[in-house]
Amino acid sequence: MKLSLSKLSLNKIRTAAIALSLLCAAAIAPQAHAAGDDTLSGIHAGDVLVRLRAISIVPNVDTTGTLSALNVGVNNATVPELDLTYMIRDYLGVELILGTSRHQLTSSIGGLGGVNVLPPTLLLQYHFNHAGRVRPYVGAGLNYTLFYNNGLHVGAQPVSITNHSFGPALQAGVDVQVTKSLFVNADIKKIWMHTDASLNGQPLGRVSIDPVVVGLGVGMRF
Repeated sequence: MKLSLSKLSLNKIRTAAIALSLLCAAAIAPQAHAAGDDTLSGIHAGDVLVRLRAISIVPNVDTTGTLSALNVGVNNATVPELDLTYMIRDYLGVELILGTSRHQLTSSIGGLGGVNVLPPTLLLQYHFNHAGRVRPYVGAGLNYTLFYNNGLHVGAQPVSITNHSFGPALQAGVDVQVTKSLFVNADIKKIWMHTDASLNGQPLGRVSIDPVVVGLGVGMRF
């Protein structure tokens, strides 16, 4: 059963999308000054980019089996995220994203509880306007999700879940250089992840979390 995003969640996504659009729009501004200032602009093969973001994780939940009948949902979370990008070409980078969050699962009859999610994600990125100060990028890759610290239960009975999944990931964002090594960043990702639940050995169904992740942060170029 597909659960719709709350109005608050939609507002968060809309706000982040507007911020991302405004930053991307700057890319069409005249680049003459930036192109002549090598101390401030551009990334090149061999550079390492380190970003620290505050991210809002907005699950887009889909459930099967008994979990659908129970209207199981997953709450939002706001956490820090660290990522490392190595530029293998001036315009092509490989990014590793690291972060963890805890989510509460709810149902129409109560119960369930919290579980931690660790989804390290590897992405291949294409950077537009790599020589400029305003650098939009897109990425695609794979995530491995680890579920841990499982605190789910129905009544006094613990709910078991599979502890990992693999899924694709998509990304779009923009870096805006501020100084020679410092830049600001806006980013949005879609990540696919799921877990199967059971109670006393009996399957309850699958929870597909599949969040949209929006983030704002700062980065350093090395």
